[in-house]
Amino acid sequence: MQDIAEQLHAWHAAGRSFAVATVVGVSGSAPRDPGAALAVDAAGEAIGSVSGGCVEGAVYELCRAAIESGEPVLERFGYSDEDAFAVGLTCGGVLDVFVQPVVPGTDEALDAGIAFIASGTPVALARVVAGPAGLLGATVAVTADGHHGALSPAPSTTAQLERAVVAEARAMLDAGRTGRLVLGLDGRPCDDGRQGTVTLFVESYVPAPRMLVFGAIDFAAAVVRIGRFLGYRVTVCDARPVFATARRFPDADEVVVDWPHRYLDSQLDRIDGRTVLCVLTHDAKFDIPLLERALRLPVGYVGAMGSRRTHRDRNARLREVGLTDAEIGRLRSPIGLDLGARTPEETAVSVAAEIVAHRRGGSCLPLSAGHGPIHHDLTRAEAAERPRERSHAA
Repeated sequence: MQDIAEQLHAWHAAGRSFAVATVVGVSGSAPRDPGAALAVDAAGEAIGSVSGGCVEGAVYELCRAAIESGEPVLERFGYSDEDAFAVGLTCGGVLDVFVQPVVPGTDEALDAGIAFIASGTPVALARVVAGPAGLLGATVAVTADGHHGALSPAPSTTAQLERAVVAEARAMLDAGRTGRLVLGLDGRPCDDGRQGTVTLFVESYVPAPRMLVFGAIDFAAAVVRIGRFLGYRVTVCDARPVFATARRFPDADEVVVDWPHRYLDSQLDRIDGRTVLCVLTHDAKFDIPLLERALRLPVGYVGAMGSRRTHRDRNARLREVGLTDAEIGRLRSPIGLDLGARTPEETAVSVAAEIVAHRRGGSCLPLSAGHGPIHHDLTRAEAAERPRERSHAA
């Protein structure tokens, strides 16, 4: 819902009822990730998207029906070989869509959650999308230091479950993760599909991930633009005030004049595993102190610009200051994928492609050259969940 949060908050503040349809499960080549949402208000206005067009009409009608009935519903959409004109996904994927009606002032968790999302406060919304009828649609809004709402009007009947939901949702919020959570009524993790379980969809709303671009050069301006396009909050940092100006980087969220390593030291409480660092200075007096620190931090990506000769010299200098081969191995250098890029804009595409591939687990090969799944991160996440589920079951 984060993409449509501003409009949802406006509807909510005006007291307008609406329904939100959220993608809570994906398999195959479905066009949108879990968390994608479409909302419809009582007047019939629609915002957002759950499928890029494939099933929007059917989901719109489900939202209208949910507003009328006041009842949530979980619906599955997939391609039908028997009837090519049936509602479904012609790409062959399957979407599970949960539709929940919202009446302002009637649900503490949803009221609080929408307010938190609109204000930019990190929050995880945990909603029951499958399970006992009395719990369907129940929502808890979880923040770093508290939670709002309850899974049942009689909390004592679900106390263990609710404690587990709050703990799991807070852990997912800390990691900035969105996904399904399957628990037994006693709060213990269970295999999906087992009798007597509750399936929740946990949506984590956290500030935009950060991209730190070091080096106020012409290539940096193009990287800043594509970083913003990808949804990052972008900072440009350079020690030279004549180059590090807001006028030269109008697309940056902030421009900082400081030594790169000193600025990075000041940001340790604001970076996380989603943060990406693009080191474009290719000047040892800036690069080495910065990379010495960056390669020991739990950030998502560190790339550095320069020729292969610069790369070899840089690695030797990093070893001299005490970095291990494993730490140096985290460095993406020369930065970007081999696209044959020449211009700053082409280079920015190369850098952005490598960041996306690294984040999502892509192979960097042409899609036409392969036959496996297109969405590597979903396959990887499913594989990671299976051992976890087995260990809990044991």
